Amino acid sequence: MSKVFVIDTDKRPLDPIHSAQARQLLRNKKAAVFRRFPFTIILKESHSDSAVSPLRLKLDPGAKHTGIALINDVTGEVVFAAELKHRGFAIRESLTSRRQLRRSRRGRKTRYRQPRFLNRTRPEGWLAPSLQSRIENIKTWVKKLCNLARIEAISQELVRFDMQLMANHDIQGKEYQQGTLAGYETREYLLENWDRQCGYCGVKDVPFQVEHIHPRAKGGSNSITNLTLSCEKCNTKKGTKDIKDFLKKDPLKLEKILKQAKRPLADAAAVNTTRFALLEVLKATGLPVETGSGGLTKFNRSKQKLKKTHWIDAACVGQSTPILNIKGVKPLLITANGHGTRQSCRTDKFGFPNRHCSRIKFHFGFQTGDIVKSVVKTGKKVGEYVGRIATRATGSFNISTRNGLVQGISYKTCRTIHKKDGYGYSSQKIQCG
Repeated sequence: MSKVFVIDTDKRPLDPIHSAQARQLLRNKKAAVFRRFPFTIILKESHSDSAVSPLRLKLDPGAKHTGIALINDVTGEVVFAAELKHRGFAIRESLTSRRQLRRSRRGRKTRYRQPRFLNRTRPEGWLAPSLQSRIENIKTWVKKLCNLARIEAISQELVRFDMQLMANHDIQGKEYQQGTLAGYETREYLLENWDRQCGYCGVKDVPFQVEHIHPRAKGGSNSITNLTLSCEKCNTKKGTKDIKDFLKKDPLKLEKILKQAKRPLADAAAVNTTRFALLEVLKATGLPVETGSGGLTKFNRSKQKLKKTHWIDAACVGQSTPILNIKGVKPLLITANGHGTRQSCRTDKFGFPNRHCSRIKFHFGFQTGDIVKSVVKTGKKVGEYVGRIATRATGSFNISTRNGLVQGISYKTCRTIHKKDGYGYSSQKIQCG
């Protein structure tokens, strides 16, 4: 089973323990629940003399999900695993909607406001909000885990493919480039770049061969810009012919192949921009940061015959990956939901103010978005309800449970399980609340 985080009464991180040990400490009243997600207990005495094993935090950042894993480098045990779902696309849609509403208002025969241009300077290192949110999400969780465990090193998948390694064979030595890893690095990149189909005939779902566009026999290089995927039939038919001779009867396909082969280096560098920004954030923690490529991650995962998931990919990041022990690990599924909206009022379908939003969010010690447990013993709604609440000044709350919305629950029956922090949690595919 996944381990339970433990801190002493001085909030000093101790070694994570088995869930059965945690239950025993709670039963004996030697500890109390400190946090529900991730589950953490706090001891009622100090353990300043206890030896604590160092852990390594591993991250596999992605556009939609980021894999997180805490590894003991000595034993290879996966102490904690999580999959963080980002909200970058939701942010992009919200900004697009706002922009469209403002543009439509300016175009109507109503109070006119001129568009504003060049009145907001962007600081160095600026990223679009949809990309910045991903970095902030990961930064938040790195900070949380550093407070709950003794993390002494970080590993990050910096680039999906090692572009420098594929462009320059000698950048890290011929033994590294020509070894087993080079095959994973190059093949994975070519599969993505050529849409998993033959570059010449377009056939899919067949064994592919790595083929030189300009043949080596006529001076072609091993650079990634000179490689494509080819089925066995096309590779044999082309042989050592120059690409221009082989496709002289199909100039459109020739132009397409040459263009597609050279384009990806710049495209991949642009996609990796956020990962380099994240690297700077991780370095700012003061911990040593190891980086690895996606090809290395797949190599480590395939070598240990592990299935592909976000958290297992995270556990396989970097050269430091030991033989992993993932038995019984159940990842925590985290969804970034944000903290609501800063709108002072809602808008109608035409973009005009419609309904005012209350700025008072706290009622009777509760906030909308808190996860609570309500035990109702009398009345029409007898039962136990767990979920996120929507508070009201009247004290009559609504609770969103897995089985639906329950309305009219008194605040007096509610007990806070987890304060709102902008994230949703689940150990299954159903989100909490």
